[in-house]
Amino acid sequence: MLLPIQCCYLSTIAALTIFLSTTSFSDAQSCNGILVSYAYTGGSRLPPNVSNAAEQPYRFESTVTVLNNGLDELKSWKVFVGFDHDELLVSASNAVLADGTTLPAAVGNGTVFAGYPMTDLKTAVATAGDLTQMQVQINLVGTVFGVAPPSVPMPKSINLANDGFLCRASTTQGKNASSVCCTRDPKFKTNITTDEEFLPRQNGDLSIMYDVIRTYDSNYWAEVTIANHNPLGRLDNWRLSWDWMNDEFIYSMKGAYPSVVDASECLFGKQGTFYRDLDFATVLNCERRPTIIDLPPTKFNDSDLGKIPFCCRNGTILPPSMDPSMSASRFQMQVFKMPPALNRSQLSPPQNWKISGTLNPDYKCGPPVRVSPTENPDPSGLPSNKTVMASWQVVCNITTAKGTSRKCCVSFSAYYNDSVVPCKTCACGCPQNTERTCSATAPAMLLPPEALLVPFENRSAKAIAWASLKHFPVPKPMPCSDNCGVSINWHLVSDYTKGWSARVTLFNWGETNFADWFAAVEMDKAAAGFEKMYSFNATLLDGVNNTIIMQGLPGLNYLVAEADGADPLRDPRVPGKQQSVISFTKKLTPGINTIRGDGFPTKVFFNGEECSLPSVLPTSGGSWNGFSLGTSVLLSLLSFLLMR
Repeated sequence: MLLPIQCCYLSTIAALTIFLSTTSFSDAQSCNGILVSYAYTGGSRLPPNVSNAAEQPYRFESTVTVLNNGLDELKSWKVFVGFDHDELLVSASNAVLADGTTLPAAVGNGTVFAGYPMTDLKTAVATAGDLTQMQVQINLVGTVFGVAPPSVPMPKSINLANDGFLCRASTTQGKNASSVCCTRDPKFKTNITTDEEFLPRQNGDLSIMYDVIRTYDSNYWAEVTIANHNPLGRLDNWRLSWDWMNDEFIYSMKGAYPSVVDASECLFGKQGTFYRDLDFATVLNCERRPTIIDLPPTKFNDSDLGKIPFCCRNGTILPPSMDPSMSASRFQMQVFKMPPALNRSQLSPPQNWKISGTLNPDYKCGPPVRVSPTENPDPSGLPSNKTVMASWQVVCNITTAKGTSRKCCVSFSAYYNDSVVPCKTCACGCPQNTERTCSATAPAMLLPPEALLVPFENRSAKAIAWASLKHFPVPKPMPCSDNCGVSINWHLVSDYTKGWSARVTLFNWGETNFADWFAAVEMDKAAAGFEKMYSFNATLLDGVNNTIIMQGLPGLNYLVAEADGADPLRDPRVPGKQQSVISFTKKLTPGINTIRGDGFPTKVFFNGEECSLPSVLPTSGGSWNGFSLGTSVLLSLLSFLLMR
């Protein structure tokens, strides 16, 4: 039987052996910072056999080693591996993908790994050279395409992804290994001191706090707070998901609920074997990756499900610039653990967080980072704060993936031109259907103003008739629809010596009602002259001098879904719509030229989502004397809306 000191000695020797097999000894000795190495350890051909060699799949195995040879502890380490051969990563030990993606995942453009469960790397000085605390090894297994042995699919680069480090040029050891030494950047400014126990909280568009508020040997209660920090970001019907890494399961919740209530995976799994006396009929969810949704407002005062601050809002989180009291959401849950973590101090947050909403921006979330325990006012009312047991922060930022389609679009029109410049063809994507009878590349046809009031499928005849009247060309095949659920028309109404005005009309072509909607327009040269909106509330965005944010008046801030016409068998469907005039003064914007483009927004947002804009502006070649037909129609529409 081995004594504990012998076991520790043997594990250190084993780690050293693996380390030396993947890293040059000279590199390890000469690097006085963080040494990152990558070693290809093997691979083999995979079925099926294909005729195109570039598409033939091969298994690859490799090891990434991160060693702290510096004087400071490396907290929340992150490493970038520049995969370059269309790799599909299937598994990774001792790490997760830093963007929250669950494996298997395509990593052909490179990816960042974050440490899990060992997030921090201690120094040789603090551990007397204990490699098990100084270094971590990530064993990778995946699929690569077109790189047949004896060729080796090496990444094009590797480096440390933590802020404040400079990495030298990488060195190679033969054809299957490389390493790079990264040292602290003396010019990098930080407010972190090396003796701090936790990293400071980070800034982002959205933050998620995972606070453990009570803990026992076999379970704990966690409070999850979602806070929106982006002045234009928002979430509707938010859906939050993560991965349990140690077979945990959700026993009960307050303030939110799983989208699927199912305990079968526990009952017939290892959880059911271990917790023999637990009534699994009351367990809420046993999925490895649960999805959590908010509760409706009617459950806020429910003693069993509600009574949690900021809960029960149907998943609506507004931007702080619109309503700070509505910019957060919160819930609590009771989490049961599994061996060997049956100790009240053994706490581990879930990984691979993902949050999404309806017609909202896309968010990428980083890994949970241990931060100082959250302080809350003492519930007794005493003038003191009470800290939670442990806290982790997840930071999410708005991202737009390459090739991602928009979810809303904008059309332009003006008093000096009869035609409307419509939303772009396929502005919000087009179905991948080779048999379609429309063109995804043909530019959208100019329209008469009244065509904006009917669905796209009812516009073709109007567009063709308008083209015939105006002698416009008609493409064959006709351009496809914009396929957007929400469209916004910006109509330049007037332009006079001291000021000018426009009319904003929102159309909802989808099946979802939008409560508490908001829109924003970026006007590079005109925003400083903003005066007022007449049927919406609007203001310049704090801290941003070129953006105007607008929303419906109290009690009227509701954009309804598309509905049937008066006679569904004969009349086209009717979009939900709201409209307002916006006025500007020229006193603060001398030299502004509204017709040449200054009177049109350069960016438009709806509920935080940036909308697709037309590529061209209305020209002044087709102006009428006085008001145009477009102006007349839109004035009629305004009157109709005001009478409703």
